[in-house]
Amino acid sequence: MLLNFVALVFGLIVLVISADKFVVGTVSIAKKFGISPLLIGLTIVGLGTSAPEILVSAIASFQGNTGLAVGNALGSNVANIGLILGVTALISPLAFKSALLKRELPILMLISLICFFMAFDGLSFIDGILMLLMLFSFLIWLIRTAKREQHKKAMDDPLEQELLDEMPKDVSEKKAWLFFVVGLVGLLLSSRLLVWAAVNIAESFGVSDLVIGLTIVALGTSLPELAASISSVLKKEDDLAVGNVIGSNIYNLLAVYSLPGLIAPGPVAETVITRDFPVLLGFTGVLFILGYGLSKSGLINRWEGAGLLLAYCGYQWVIYQSVV
Repeated sequence: MLLNFVALVFGLIVLVISADKFVVGTVSIAKKFGISPLLIGLTIVGLGTSAPEILVSAIASFQGNTGLAVGNALGSNVANIGLILGVTALISPLAFKSALLKRELPILMLISLICFFMAFDGLSFIDGILMLLMLFSFLIWLIRTAKREQHKKAMDDPLEQELLDEMPKDVSEKKAWLFFVVGLVGLLLSSRLLVWAAVNIAESFGVSDLVIGLTIVALGTSLPELAASISSVLKKEDDLAVGNVIGSNIYNLLAVYSLPGLIAPGPVAETVITRDFPVLLGFTGVLFILGYGLSKSGLINRWEGAGLLLAYCGYQWVIYQSVV
């Protein structure tokens, strides 16, 4: 048992470090090809920070542990809103100044509802294909938006300047490719180790792999977003902190939640439909309301951040009570 926990912790640490190197390498390579900072930030960085969830869910699905894959996707989204935005808003209130982020919020809400309804009759291969088509459609929309902003030749949206400030600088082409390869290999190996340890722990405690995916694994794979959001808010880059979460949640649903359907189609646990997805929709709905303004237009204050964090802790307590 001790070996499993050591492997889990080691796998999470390597996963987080590898994800960071992978993103730095990928972004630096994209810059060498002259891709705009806004396009890099909206697409490459978003997909890169979701790489841990993608690989963990892919490996779990190939091994037949679809509960772990589903739990990882949904649990990460709940953690992104409840834990990450909650903690970040406690450090400093988050203001939504970017018009682009406000355009993404309805998209996230719509995607969440569609994925929820897909779960009622299980995840089929067709469902997985539909989610991938939605992902490609979303990426096309992002690319067109970035090009439209680039043609303006002016940084009208605060998010673009924040993305530009955060781009890695002075990374040689050789080092960029080294980071890319090392990060990718690290992600693959640590994901494999993480899934192995998580499944063993679930079996040892007699709990489902869904529970492990919703809790330990989801929290671990969300650590890159947590680090990125805290770093952004300390630099007064509120839109980047919120953008990391919104983008990651969209990618988690379309690129991660689709994997069980594509690789190992089958029914979804009843608790996912009656407990976990409604919780996710609730958190997403609250984010939607806060983004468009509740007490003040587009602001998450410290009290609201504390509420998000308490709600996340309450959800984890409900999961814990369901297995003891």
